[in-house]
Amino acid sequence: MLRSDSPEAITEPIPILDDAWMLRALDLAMRIGESMFAVGASAHEVTLAITRVAGAYGLEGVHVDVTYSSIAVSYHRGGEGWPHTLLRVVRVAAPDHTKLQRLQALIVEITDGKDLEEARIRFRAIRRVPFRYKAPVVVVARALLAVGVSILAGGSAVLLGLTFVAALGAAATQAGLARLRVPSFFSQIAGAFVTTAVAVAVSALITAGFEPFTGVRPSIIVASGIVLMLSGLTVVGAAQDAIDGFALTAAGRILDLTLQTVGLVVGILIGLEFGSVLGFRMSLPDAPPAFGPLPNQLAGAVIIAIAVALFNGAGARIIAVSGVLGMIAILGHAFTVTLDLHEAAASGVAALLASFVGIMVAHRLHVPSVAVTTAAIVPLVPGGAVFYGLLGMVQADAPGAGTSSLVLAASIAVGLASGASLGIYLGTPVRATLAGVARSRARVRH
Repeated sequence: MLRSDSPEAITEPIPILDDAWMLRALDLAMRIGESMFAVGASAHEVTLAITRVAGAYGLEGVHVDVTYSSIAVSYHRGGEGWPHTLLRVVRVAAPDHTKLQRLQALIVEITDGKDLEEARIRFRAIRRVPFRYKAPVVVVARALLAVGVSILAGGSAVLLGLTFVAALGAAATQAGLARLRVPSFFSQIAGAFVTTAVAVAVSALITAGFEPFTGVRPSIIVASGIVLMLSGLTVVGAAQDAIDGFALTAAGRILDLTLQTVGLVVGILIGLEFGSVLGFRMSLPDAPPAFGPLPNQLAGAVIIAIAVALFNGAGARIIAVSGVLGMIAILGHAFTVTLDLHEAAASGVAALLASFVGIMVAHRLHVPSVAVTTAAIVPLVPGGAVFYGLLGMVQADAPGAGTSSLVLAASIAVGLASGASLGIYLGTPVRATLAGVARSRARVRH
């Protein structure tokens, strides 16, 4: 028997890994995670990706720390050696779902045995790939999203044209400010101001009796613009990070979301006050705009989902899946509404259904689940309720209605985020089970 003080009693197997090679493997894993985080992946997905890549090259037990602005990776191979720790600051860029899809494909190749140097070369090639679409395409796609919201609400052809013009102006303004590196808070103010100014002008033309604008609801124009500017915000990502236990990352996302929403509010209020100074007051609607007939809802949902996929840099496969999931979400919402459920509950059920189906289909078609899930739930973003609440707060005749509408909008947003996150959690084990069954059947056939 070995004595307790014998050197053999405290030895442990240590993998023989060259330090330089190990650092290259860690660096590749961290850079892949950083790139995924920058283009829209959640903190949990980033952590899983880093550990998978590191594990594929024999680095088991890697510690990953993801915050809103940095990623740290540490590996200690045991014995008396020092741990190796790498840190990178994450500069979050715009969502790029095509790049995210390629990064996920690279991870699969690495876990299947891809050589380290080949993987590093492949990653550098992916990182240098430019955004799929030019800036004018992105601007037009964002304007089409607002048109889809108007269709969803049953808007007329004239209203659709006005919505497109207002949204095109707002999207072009924000794109120009982004090129000048203006902070997103001020970009939100400018975009909301442009949209509200168009709506106030249309309201003035209606009051003056211009025939082409008779029957047009200017509030729909602003509501469509709100959905346009809220669609890129990280509501689902923040909720998912909080549920996954990444409190610091979730807090950062929520703070960013809050700040940009405040910018949106300020822009709308400036636009309304600017109209009042000029003598044009937008009349307060009786209630937030409701959805139109079911055919309008389906058409609007498909257009919105496709538009979101386009300006997030998606390819044809993701665009097609997003359109189908948009229809599934709106059908789920329409069905739950007939059961007299609260609007927030109906939105949550619709988001759960879309995200559950989305994660199953995304794995099958090798597309990022976050890409199709986000596009599917955007049609349910409560832009109308937000606008009605804000307008009620600045109109002296009905302040109470505005407060209740904002509470409704907040409850719908929470329902959407919770439903989407729950759908992902319910779908993940089911997807893994089906994948295991498929692999077992394949082994039996061979």
